Amino acid sequence: MPADAQIKCRNLWKVFGADPKGFLRRHNGNPSPEALKEEGYIGAVQDVSFDVHQGEILIIMGLSGSGKSTLIRCITRLNDPTAGEMEYEGRDLLKLSEKELIDLRRHKFGMVFQNFGLLPHRDVLENVAFPLEVQGIAKADRVERAKAMIDLVGLGGRESYFPRELSGGQQQRVGIARSLAVEPDIWFLDEPFSALDPLIRAEMQDEFIRLQSLLHKTIVFITHDFEEATKLADRIGIMKDGRMVQLATPEELVLNPADEYVAEFAKNAPRERIVSVGAIMQPPVDTALGAVPMNARIGTVAEQVLTSEHPVAVVDESNAVVGSIDRHDVATSIFGTRAA
Repeated sequence: MPADAQIKCRNLWKVFGADPKGFLRRHNGNPSPEALKEEGYIGAVQDVSFDVHQGEILIIMGLSGSGKSTLIRCITRLNDPTAGEMEYEGRDLLKLSEKELIDLRRHKFGMVFQNFGLLPHRDVLENVAFPLEVQGIAKADRVERAKAMIDLVGLGGRESYFPRELSGGQQQRVGIARSLAVEPDIWFLDEPFSALDPLIRAEMQDEFIRLQSLLHKTIVFITHDFEEATKLADRIGIMKDGRMVQLATPEELVLNPADEYVAEFAKNAPRERIVSVGAIMQPPVDTALGAVPMNARIGTVAEQVLTSEHPVAVVDESNAVVGSIDRHDVATSIFGTRAA
């Protein structure tokens, strides 16, 4: 396992049917789609392998029924996988006792789901403090930590409000504060913003980015929205029919999709916000005027380059010239056409 990999998954299967383990044994652990269909089994997760690295936001996405939510439920052992291996910081997740698993969920894993799951008879403070109460933490300590989390998500002053008195976005913030109250090492979020209207959803995405800049959590985030994924993710895993089709950075997915399924997701992506100057630059030229950093996104330098009749130099972090970029490169990368 790489030194920074907190979770390691290898050859995971989750099969639903009469005798899933027996079915996998009969097919040497790797049944074909035809075998699944013929024998009446559903391969919700099929031979999926990946690592989750410390401090990264890994987003798993796909269409409805692709297996993304089942996968996250396998990792957290809300559903046990039918076959495969899973480790958390070197510990075999599949060999944990029920007591060890409960302890892991209470102290190491934070979870946020699409339905906020707030307790209607408890106010904001009591909802956020609830997991600490379950842990047996003294009231004064749990109130102090809950208040800190409420302030962190921007709900200070609403501690005594009940869920029915909050907007959808505010309820989701309470859910986030509650999951953070246990100070988890790994944060699992399953389509947490999909029930929100577009304006509140965009606001919550920005809030999520702000929180991550402060907390530096390791995050596994499920969504079906590619634009949301590219806004938030360090890496994106795209699933189809239970299999991981491609796992890569947003830029790699946009520039080098593995197949037509991935390309369809990426075709309307905001390329100006995803693609870096370094990914589309050409060799250096003597006629270059001005300079742009190679790690800048093309949207931030587009005006400078598009209004220049000459190529613009591309520089690295030490300000050394490593390439050039012109209006044709920018136009092609954003629009798929070349500027006149």
